[in-house]
Amino acid sequence: MKASRDFQLQIEGYGLTTAEIHYWMPDHPSLLQQFIWQAYDVAPGFPTLQHFLDHWRREIEGVLHSVRIAHKRLIGPAEWRAIDGVIRIN
Repeated sequence: MKASRDFQLQIEGYGLTTAEIHYWMPDHPSLLQQFIWQAYDVAPGFPTLQHFLDHWRREIEGVLHSVRIAHKRLIGPAEWRAIDGVIRIN
């Protein structure tokens, strides 16, 4: 059984990135619209998000106002402690 692409990305150090994108409506320039984007990406450079925003600037008429980013690595090193001693339960 092959692992999913999302799982493979997480093992490679990618974390879940959520971007809250505010942009000006093309037909109503006084209205600010919100778009939520989510993908696996690598902090702090966020190459996947940068690629998406470059596409937005080239292909979408809505002018970007602001982008707010949240990022969390979902898989990290296991946390463990060595225990000195033995506990017996009879």
